[in-house]
Amino acid sequence: MTKSTRSSWGRFVFWLTVLVLVPAALLALYWLATLPDVSQLAKQNPKDTALIQARRAQSREEGRPLRPQWTWVPMSRISPYLQRAVVATEDASFFMHEGFDWEGIKDAAVHNLETGEFKRGGSTITQQLAKNLYLSAERSLLRKAREALITRSLEHHLTKRRILELYLNVAEWGNGIFGAEAAARHHFGKPASDLTLDEAALLAAILPSPRRYDPMRVTKYLRSRQQHILRRIEKDGGRLPVSIQGR
Repeated sequence: MTKSTRSSWGRFVFWLTVLVLVPAALLALYWLATLPDVSQLAKQNPKDTALIQARRAQSREEGRPLRPQWTWVPMSRISPYLQRAVVATEDASFFMHEGFDWEGIKDAAVHNLETGEFKRGGSTITQQLAKNLYLSAERSLLRKAREALITRSLEHHLTKRRILELYLNVAEWGNGIFGAEAAARHHFGKPASDLTLDEAALLAAILPSPRRYDPMRVTKYLRSRQQHILRRIEKDGGRLPVSIQGR
């Protein structure tokens, strides 16, 4: 290698470092520094969520105020039927994985490649919690990367019971309806603790499109999803791990 060649290679490496590697490293450090401290969620309930903030902003743009209905309740005041129904429909392997359902991600990736659209994400309950609490609805690889970091942190600092409790309390269940307690009162006029199995399955069935089914209209499609959830619960024996059914 000649002196001139070595000099050219050296300049290439220098500019590669300056223009690519240094900015990438700074971005990574920024991401790590700005990640939310999820450890506090072990004992504290969130006062607000990114999803609620986004709905407020959307309502302001549309010229109508949003008054969220959101009442926090402990797991002991959420019907076990709803706990089972949500796990059955949203993340059947919730108690077995560490935040990521790799089979679900693979199936979603195949679907996205076949359709040419980035619609399915194979998200687990923990991933959905990360998004609801801290992230925008933007569909991008950068946002998914941040979601993955927060998901891993949630699984590291919180128990499965606490993750499910948080999710059930922040999930959207209608126009301005957030959490199981508000959902049960809005759709069925009763507290979340009194939900029947059929009612719980219906609430779980509308989770993918909660505002579309508000007020709840039991369409043929919704009834089909409800029956599918009921079959899943029956197949699993209607049981949750002991740690979830505790206090």
